[in-house]
Amino acid sequence: ADIPVIPDLEEVQEEDLAMQVAAPPSVQVNRVLTYHDLDKDLMKYAAFQTLDGEVDLKLLTKVLAPEQELREDDVSWDWDHLFTEVSSELVTEWDLGQSERED
Repeated sequence: ADIPVIPDLEEVQEEDLAMQVAAPPSVQVNRVLTYHDLDKDLMKYAAFQTLDGEVDLKLLTKVLAPEQELREDDVSWDWDHLFTEVSSELVTEWDLGQSERED
């Protein structure tokens, strides 16, 4: 049976790795589709209009909102202002409900 032998340090050649550079990975870059391209493709392919071949998604794909309607501007807010605004709306609704019950 072969018995593994640990080599002496003197026998091991030291490699100078400081001057060696690893080659960069080669990655194929594909074009990223825009929302407009995806919307057009969604309507073209019947595969996206059914789910598991059983559920018909045609009605859903017809009424999906376009990207322009989904985009919102960033609005900064602070907790105190938001709490005051929501509390005021709730009190107003509660007062309206009380007045309707009294009538």
